[in-house]
Amino acid sequence: MRSWLSALCLALPLAAPAEGPRVRLLVQSSPLAGYRYAEAAEVWPLLREGDALELVREPANAHDANAVRVEWRGRKLGYVPRRQNAALAWGLERGAALRARVSRLSDHPNPARRIEFEVYIE
Repeated sequence: MRSWLSALCLALPLAAPAEGPRVRLLVQSSPLAGYRYAEAAEVWPLLREGDALELVREPANAHDANAVRVEWRGRKLGYVPRRQNAALAWGLERGAALRARVSRLSDHPNPARRIEFEVYIE
């Protein structure tokens, strides 16, 4: 899994045009993990699809060495799911220009299905 991300991180700066239309390359789409344990419920009424998110690496996390925190305007929403975070953690540690945004909001009774986000390279 890491090889495709490393190849992409190395190739994109060479292939990106100096000017012209921007292209977003989708890296992954994920549900937000840990909705109940962070501030997502508090800011839920303020969130909008398309809102920018920040990915923050947490290498000292006691529960997951590959933890990647998801923040909105400095507020911790939750995490990238454990089963999907290894490549993102690796890329963030190497300075990959990974971006994230809210891709779907659903008032689902299961908190694990309320927020979905996309990670991309622009």
